[in-house]
Amino acid sequence: MSAEDLENYEADLELQLYREYKDVANLFNFVVETERRFYLANGVDLKTRSADGEVFFDLTLTDAWVWDVYRTGRFVKSVRIVTFKDVNIEELNRDTDLAMPKDGLDLD
Repeated sequence: MSAEDLENYEADLELQLYREYKDVANLFNFVVETERRFYLANGVDLKTRSADGEVFFDLTLTDAWVWDVYRTGRFVKSVRIVTFKDVNIEELNRDTDLAMPKDGLDLD
């Protein structure tokens, strides 16, 4: 396998993963980003902890989807993440009133 074949294979995996993400994103309430992974989840519990003067985050996700190209089972029941790095949690907007109408704007 050439280097170009490997790059094409990895690009195809990324594209497949992105398409899967678009298909499943509306099933979840939260987007969670850590230094190592990106998750979609329906339940998020974040606790800030301290040990030996160091602060870290103890994060538990339930009903989650993991962005990982090489993982065959991306849907998981529960994930526990312990990290000293930043954690970004965003609640997805489910307000359909803000969505654009499918048939265009009615300005009358």
